[in-house]
Amino acid sequence: MRVGVIGIGNMGWAIAQRLQERGFDVGVRDIDPARSALAEAAGIGAWPTPAALAKRSDALLVAVVDAAQTQAVLFGADGAAGALPQGAAVLLCPTIAPVDVEAIAARLAAQGLAPIDAPMSGGPARARDGTMSLMVACADADFARWQPLIDALSGQVFRLGERAGDGARVKLVNNLLAAVNLAGAAEALALAERVGLDPARALDVIERSSGQSWIGSDRLRRALAGDLAPRAHTTLLDKDSHLALAMAAAADFEAPLGAQAAALFERACASGFAALDDASLFELLRRRVHGT
Repeated sequence: MRVGVIGIGNMGWAIAQRLQERGFDVGVRDIDPARSALAEAAGIGAWPTPAALAKRSDALLVAVVDAAQTQAVLFGADGAAGALPQGAAVLLCPTIAPVDVEAIAARLAAQGLAPIDAPMSGGPARARDGTMSLMVACADADFARWQPLIDALSGQVFRLGERAGDGARVKLVNNLLAAVNLAGAAEALALAERVGLDPARALDVIERSSGQSWIGSDRLRRALAGDLAPRAHTTLLDKDSHLALAMAAAADFEAPLGAQAAALFERACASGFAALDDASLFELLRRRVHGT
């Protein structure tokens, strides 16, 4: 099976490598020449446009950042949708608003393609080893046809039914909770440091007690080591938490904790942490605690 991956940032690159190792004929497209060179050095072909990649692909995996980029790579100049063979699958993996997923899926289906709403969660290391969460909503026939590809991506596939957008809805619910959990964990460790505790020892206790969260441990271990190299940029949880709040507002649902977490990520981006890992929220809060 020939699979194209559009967008080989941290997640897309991990996926491309995994699929290559699993025996798929993988090609990629990225706007960054350095990423394309990385792929070619690993024996993965890099194509000059989304359309060029689509022409040689049986299935396409879109792993860009947002809805605007998704629309551009599929339907813009040299877009992939018009160049894919009839019946080809398009896996929509970015975290975007459900209404955008619905609109994109309808447009793809009208062109004779198989849209698969498939946002992912877990970070690049878990994408690389196939343990990330993959939230899938699509027609039953499309799921059956493309299940070998879906199963190759992850051993943790959650089938959410046929309604396009339900993958996005679950992903936004998850990411809002991730934002709340990370904000709470960062605040708690900043407080631990302020009252004279060793925050690493405090985290040891938290990890074996009722305050434990996966994202808190994953991010704050790195933050305590001074490692803010981006695996998941702070801008992503800023974007995702605000998308989740918009979904909540459309459903006439108040999300006060989510709103506070989203405000913290927005502040972190405005304070110079946008391009760093979202573990940088701890650095923002400890600086506030220390008055810097």
